[in-house]
Amino acid sequence: MSTALAPAIPLPRNTPTSAAPQTPAGNSISSRSLLGHANTLIIEHQGMHYTLRATRNGKLILTK
Repeated sequence: MSTALAPAIPLPRNTPTSAAPQTPAGNSISSRSLLGHANTLIIEHQGMHYTLRATRNGKLILTK
């Protein structure tokens, strides 16, 4: 008993292979709302202090 497999159909280039990313559950706030015109923000969480920093390349870094 043999089963024939259908030939593979290649995906066109630049076609996403998965659905659009899902947004995380919960509230949303822009980084500009948090940071204002500053590049850093100190966040207190469960007695610990974390620094949220915006880089020159537009990325965010959270450090302990």
